[in-house]
Amino acid sequence: MTTPEQERWSRVKGRLRSTVGEDVYTSWFARMDLEGVQDKSVRLSVPTRFLKSWIQAHYAERVLSCWQAELPDVHRIDLTVRSAIRPVAPGKEAAPAIDPRRADRADGRTADLRATATVPVSANHDALGGSPLDPRLTFASFVIGRSNTLAHAAARQVAEGRRGDPVMFNPLYIHAGVGLGKTHLLQAVTWAGNSGNERKVLYLTAEKFMYGFVAALKTQTALAFKEALRGIDVLVIDDLQFLQGKSTQAEFCHTLNALIDAGRQVVIAADRPPSDLESLDDRVRSRLAGGLVVEMGSLGEELRLGILKSRVAAARAHHASFDVPDDVLNYLARTITHNGRDLEGAINRLLAHSKLNAQPVTLEMAEREVRDLIRPQEPKRIKIEDIQRVVARQYNVSRSDLLSSRRTANVVRPRQVAMYLAKTLTLRSLPEIGRRFGGRDHTTVLHAVRKIEALVAKDTALSEEVESLKRQLQE
Repeated sequence: MTTPEQERWSRVKGRLRSTVGEDVYTSWFARMDLEGVQDKSVRLSVPTRFLKSWIQAHYAERVLSCWQAELPDVHRIDLTVRSAIRPVAPGKEAAPAIDPRRADRADGRTADLRATATVPVSANHDALGGSPLDPRLTFASFVIGRSNTLAHAAARQVAEGRRGDPVMFNPLYIHAGVGLGKTHLLQAVTWAGNSGNERKVLYLTAEKFMYGFVAALKTQTALAFKEALRGIDVLVIDDLQFLQGKSTQAEFCHTLNALIDAGRQVVIAADRPPSDLESLDDRVRSRLAGGLVVEMGSLGEELRLGILKSRVAAARAHHASFDVPDDVLNYLARTITHNGRDLEGAINRLLAHSKLNAQPVTLEMAEREVRDLIRPQEPKRIKIEDIQRVVARQYNVSRSDLLSSRRTANVVRPRQVAMYLAKTLTLRSLPEIGRRFGGRDHTTVLHAVRKIEALVAKDTALSEEVESLKRQLQE
């Protein structure tokens, strides 16, 4: 039964949604909960410190004004970060259902941490100076599909290792596009690895690593910072593509080498493979490529459907009457193809619309509410390695021939064609393409591009060959 306080909160959320717009509301306020109203103060909570700081910095006055429209006497909003665990009433067991306030963020992620493990693990990790952990991002809540099976298995292997065990692959390097579950896996490794309190597992974003190193330099505690990092059993670094600065990269390289040489585990995630991290030093790229490099592919339709079902189940634990028919789920899985966060956003919108308007979810409603999430199919991202492989096969030479210094006619022409395709089908710069073709100068690449452009304009056979290669690469 809905209480007057809950009804008032629903009206406030409706005002807030109208004020900031649907997209902003979904991004920042969908997981805000009312904890209580006392005297002239309203207590609200959000699941993460980041959400708290963002709302306080950008929307505090707006939230207060929406409350004052409902309760003019309210003069203060107290925003807190709610605990990942809920108190259990005496004589009752904790309900197995998942609180959607801790429900998935991207890939149908839902909390599965026991109350006995969450607090000490989080406290231990915070004591190590790690980046904030989300208690929902566990292995139990990770939805497995064809595109992420290997990455999931490798991450579990790392998480289940014990101190003193031989390291199977080091570093473990996971790369994927936005919203495909990299952060979920890395945080799952951290939660699982720390739960036994046997190993020290530290999760850091590249930004936090940079901040820590720069702060240590300023306070002349760099040596202590380095020693602390090198005392970690498992170092987990997220979003490595954001690592900037020569001194920071050099320190990261030293830390990486020290940990690997000492038999400690390193796990890294980025949005591209090591060879494509152009801003990183060659030594770092080489060391990263020397471990196990795993790509998490795009979400297949079956996996997207599994994520949607997981998200609906999480929402239903808190909103028992919320139901999404199978035809709507199938429609969402078929049409929202970009990433897991769009899938979560779709379910959040259907839940909000259904609850605020007291209407059941229908296919017509879904088509209307999620139309901006249905994006045109993005063209396939072509890699220089793919170009080299396809060209080598077409001209019956090896990839090492293309990268070598050989100047025989049967190698020069395929090499020039491959460089031309790399320039026209990727966003890589001429120096980067030259580096990827055996360390050649950018002028060599430019000469090859102009040469093939001129030949294609007058040689029909070569033009057809080049078009055939483009089709093979774009399929």
